[in-house]
Amino acid sequence: MSNIFKDIKYFFLSLRERHLLNSLKNTTKRSFSSKTGKTVYGNGADLSLQSETLKLIEQVKEGVSSIVKRTNCDPDLLLSYIKAAKTPVYRIEKADKYLNLIKEEEGFICEKEGFDALFLSFITERQFKLKTPPMFVLGVGDIDKFYMLHNFYRWYSMKTGLPGFEYEVQKKFKSSLFDKSNTEMKNLSMEDIIAIKEAVSRDQEATDFVLQYTKHTDGSKNVMEKLKTEGGANI
Repeated sequence: MSNIFKDIKYFFLSLRERHLLNSLKNTTKRSFSSKTGKTVYGNGADLSLQSETLKLIEQVKEGVSSIVKRTNCDPDLLLSYIKAAKTPVYRIEKADKYLNLIKEEEGFICEKEGFDALFLSFITERQFKLKTPPMFVLGVGDIDKFYMLHNFYRWYSMKTGLPGFEYEVQKKFKSSLFDKSNTEMKNLSMEDIIAIKEAVSRDQEATDFVLQYTKHTDGSKNVMEKLKTEGGANI
């Protein structure tokens, strides 16, 4: 996990979000709701009534900032915090190769059902379960602290109650993310698109936090240059 953003798909999330926003402009329905907010679309401008969502976003920033300050962003200490919150953490040899089979990456993995849950429960516990809770699955060895911070931030957002981590939302988000033909997108309802946009927002919030953190740490120049080179600077 030495290249901190190498295998993370959030380089492309802003492009996907733009596509989702363009889709929203074509809808005739005027409002949509998530569990923490409501978005209303009018002829002149879009109005987001998401006071609860914004409060939670600020709560996450403050909470993670405090934890990072206490732990100096040490991956092992962050994992200890996660374990203390009753979220399973697994360290597995060749985890990246196994997880690639279900289009997942090392780090925070949301709730799974069906085949993906069967697969995850087998490689983590040698059991067969049709549903698995949110968990961390990581390889054996050192963990890059920036990579860990991004995953920790998303996990903390989920634990705080921000939308976008629900099973069905994540399932549709993953499908649309890997759907190069946009066939999946065409079949989504506007409510689905709004929900997926929440998932995109959670990733972008984590990315923004990591970028801000790197400005105050050694090696931040290399991180910023990598993001600019690979397109992440537009996120």
